[in-house]
Amino acid sequence: MYGVLMIDIDSTALTAEDVSLIKQAQVGGVILFARNVADAAQVRQLCDDIRYHNPDILIGVDQEGGRVARLRNGFSPLPAMGKLGERFEQDPAQALSLAYDCGYLMATEVLAVGIDLSFAPVLDRGGISQVIGDRSFHQEPQAIIALASQFMRGMKTAGMATTGKHFPGHGAIAPDSHVAEAIDNRSLDEIINSDMQPFAQTLPWLDALMPAHVIFSQVDNKPAGFSKIWLQDIIREQLEFDGVLFSDDLSMAGAQAAGDVSARVKAAINAGCDIALVCNDRIAAHEAAQAAQELPYPNQNRVKSMSGKIPAWQGDLESTCQQFDYWQQAKQNVMQAFFAAAETPANHSASDSIDPTTYK
Repeated sequence: MYGVLMIDIDSTALTAEDVSLIKQAQVGGVILFARNVADAAQVRQLCDDIRYHNPDILIGVDQEGGRVARLRNGFSPLPAMGKLGERFEQDPAQALSLAYDCGYLMATEVLAVGIDLSFAPVLDRGGISQVIGDRSFHQEPQAIIALASQFMRGMKTAGMATTGKHFPGHGAIAPDSHVAEAIDNRSLDEIINSDMQPFAQTLPWLDALMPAHVIFSQVDNKPAGFSKIWLQDIIREQLEFDGVLFSDDLSMAGAQAAGDVSARVKAAINAGCDIALVCNDRIAAHEAAQAAQELPYPNQNRVKSMSGKIPAWQGDLESTCQQFDYWQQAKQNVMQAFFAAAETPANHSASDSIDPTTYK
C-alpha cells in the first residue's frame, strides 16, 4: 500500500533510523537531495535498498536543470528552463525541439539510477519571484505552454510521469515561500487568465500537480496546498484533473500557517492532496508519520501511476542509458546547444551550487 507521506533520508546510504521510517505504513515516498548523491552507481544502490525495505514506494528528486539539479557528478548537465525561453524568442522551432530533448535526457538519467520521477516541469510564469527566476520557461503563458508540452512529451516518451508546479502560479509573488509567507492579492479572474493558463492548457500532459505555498487572498485565506477551494473546487471539479496532488514541502515557512507538522499533514490531506512532503526535519518526519496513521490511504491506482519505467542496471550510467534509444542523440543535442563553449558546464560550477535543503 502506498502511504500519504513522502519523506527524506540522511545521507548516501540508509541508516537504521531511515529504514525504520520508510517501513512505516503511511510512508509512500522518499525524496532525494544533493546530500544523498555521490555518483550514479551509489544512487542506484540506494534506491534499490529503499525498495527492498518498502516495495510500494515512490522515489522522487528535483532535477529541473540549471541551479536546481540534485544529480550532478557524472550526470548530463541541463540548462535552466529560462534558457529554452530565450532560445524560443530567437528560434521557436529549435527551442521546442531542444525542450523535448531536455525532458527526455533528464528522464532517462533519473530513471536509470532507480528514481521514479523528477518534480518537473515548473509551470510558473517568470517575473518577480525570488525563488522561481530562470526556473521558469518564460514570462508569457503561451511560450510556457509550448515549451513545457514538449519537455513533458520527452519525459513521457522516456517513461517518466510529469508533475506541474507550483499551481496556480508562484511567479507573481516576490517572497520565497521556503522562508517567508507569500500572499497574492490578485482576483481569481486575473490568476485564471494569466498564471493558471500554463497548468490548464497542459493538463493532457500532466500526471500530477504540486500546489504553491501561496495564499491567494481573494480566493481563500489558506495557502493553495491547504485549500479545498483550489484543490477540490478548481482542480478536481472545474479542471476535471484526476492525477496526483503532491503537497509542496510542509517544512517550508509558507506552510506554517496550518500549525505544527502534524496539523499541516492533516490539513494538506484533508484539503485534497494525495501525498504530503515533509523534508529536512527528522523530528517532523517522525511526528508526521505518527499523525498520518489517522488518515486514509491515497487512491492506490492514482499514486501507482507515478511509478517510473526503471531499466535494468548495467553497471554504470552510460551503459544503462544506452537502453534508451534516443538518449545519446538527446544528450548530444543539449550539450551542443547549451554547453559546447563552456569548459565546465555553467549549471554544474561550484559557484552555482545551492543549499541542498531548499528549492522544491
